[in-house]
Amino acid sequence: MRFRCLSLLLGFVVLLSLAPVVVVQAATPDAVVAARNDLPQPYIVKKGDTLWDIANYFFRDPHQWLKIWEKNLYITNPDLIYPGNKIWFNPQARTAGGLTTVRPTPQVIIKPVERLEKPVDSTMAVTILERQDFILPGEEQGMGHILASPDERLNYGVHDRVYLKLDQPVKAGTMLDVFRTTDRVRDPANGQSLGLLVQHMGRVEVQSEENGVYRAVVVRAFEEISHGDRLKLAHTVDAQLHLISPESTLSGRVVYVRNGGHEAAQNQVIGITLGEESGVKAGMQLQIRRAGRIMIDRTSGQPVELPSEKIGDILVLLPQAHASIALITASTAPINVGDTVFGEPSR
Repeated sequence: MRFRCLSLLLGFVVLLSLAPVVVVQAATPDAVVAARNDLPQPYIVKKGDTLWDIANYFFRDPHQWLKIWEKNLYITNPDLIYPGNKIWFNPQARTAGGLTTVRPTPQVIIKPVERLEKPVDSTMAVTILERQDFILPGEEQGMGHILASPDERLNYGVHDRVYLKLDQPVKAGTMLDVFRTTDRVRDPANGQSLGLLVQHMGRVEVQSEENGVYRAVVVRAFEEISHGDRLKLAHTVDAQLHLISPESTLSGRVVYVRNGGHEAAQNQVIGITLGEESGVKAGMQLQIRRAGRIMIDRTSGQPVELPSEKIGDILVLLPQAHASIALITASTAPINVGDTVFGEPSR
């Protein structure tokens, strides 16, 4: 029995001597897993990335996310990184974790001053020109009128068929504006007639002609069209107004406020005494100036006229020979008939 126990003990010792030796080494807090060989410089964050995933991919240890964050402290919240963020590493320091501190510094970029013009609301300009027009004196009769309709109605709307009486021949497909005259615009300085403002009622398209009477259909109606309303060739509205400055110094006056008003403000329509003969074009930007008041100088006792002040900006929409329709794009005070319209070349 004693011999058998001794044999078992010797056998166990032999087995232990033949078993591989396992050395256990405790990990130190500073131990860092080596980085991959394809470490970028810098790494650009993509959609869906997290610091945990980045650390796991490049250092084979997701717990290294804290060291990445500590070395890229421009990331204020480690849970919030965004596509395009840059993560910097140091390829020469893989054994130390492959990380390096980045201290972003502000960059001063010097650029020339850019003057940004406010965009023009082209929709408003188109609406104004579709509804209102300006014609020269003597053109108030147009080129014809609405004669009647097949069903003898007095007022017409879109898709209604009408008959026209025209003073000159036109082809099928011709578009005609239906209008009524409103105010006669006169220069407040000398009373000279500058033209007539007209209100557009709608538009008709010529279909055919028989015995001097034209068939047409109403394609647009802003208000009820009636027999007797005048006709003129439809004008094309350019929705793309190119902003321009005067080529020379211009000076005129406000002669009209839409709908017969006494005062106007931003986004209202006015008439001015400057027209094509003065070099005015559609899209030209001008100023409205208010003349300075006259006061008595208390020191000298003499009357003194104070300087004029800018009170608004306008945009020319529809120039004619002697006058133009304009839109007030900005105003700091009520604009009245007689206020000065001023323009000068850009510097």
